[in-house]
Amino acid sequence: MAETRLEGGNDGGAVRIGATVRRAVRAWTPAVHELLRHLERAGFDGAPRVLGVDDQGREVLTFLEGETLGTCQVWPEWTRTEDALRQVARWLRDYHAAVAGFRPPADTVWRGGGRWRPGLIIAHNDASAFNAAWHDGRLTGFFDWDFAGPVSVESDVAWMALSWVPLHSRHVAAAEGFTAFDARPRRLRLFLSEYGWRGDPQVIVKEIQARMTARALAIRRGAAAGDILYTKLLNLGTADDMDRAVRELKDFSPVR
Repeated sequence: MAETRLEGGNDGGAVRIGATVRRAVRAWTPAVHELLRHLERAGFDGAPRVLGVDDQGREVLTFLEGETLGTCQVWPEWTRTEDALRQVARWLRDYHAAVAGFRPPADTVWRGGGRWRPGLIIAHNDASAFNAAWHDGRLTGFFDWDFAGPVSVESDVAWMALSWVPLHSRHVAAAEGFTAFDARPRRLRLFLSEYGWRGDPQVIVKEIQARMTARALAIRRGAAAGDILYTKLLNLGTADDMDRAVRELKDFSPVR
């Protein structure tokens, strides 16, 4: 069966063969596979299933059917609707329920480092529109789990809100097609309400700033160490964009 290279991706990409996706195995792949197998056992269907490793040594995952962002510079309209925001929030709520019982060994290797301990969950950590599949008006789920790793629940809620409200710097959001900046406080409240967040929304804003600061630092350190992906992201200005977003969020209030 023929291979078809899938669009998008900053880290080597993937190919589709029939109803499967093949990707290179990395040091963190076994940990990701254990996570995905746990989700399958829990009955969570918003993530790929692990099918094993092929004769070329590539991981084999099920293909999530649906429209993807691919190489689009301006994101499709579905990424900006309130319906999409609600669906993503519900996906996150259901994911957190499914992953709550996952207890990886403390020495498990995750791409972003860190060790799981009680009180943390294993999050996708990159569940943006770039890694979403959308089919017939419904969110199929998220693929590319390479950045999965331990974080707090509020940190994961914040990282998803960053992508989908969105709360990135204005010039980044505008380049992607989002310009309704006055709607962002309401959209954040909607996202948190649909998820079921009962805490202070300002906690989520502060966590976004903390995550973006840490991610920008990780990109710069990774690039300095010669990591190909982080070097590419640094050259694209991603770390600088995150620094700018942190500054802009100093004046953001979710209760306007």
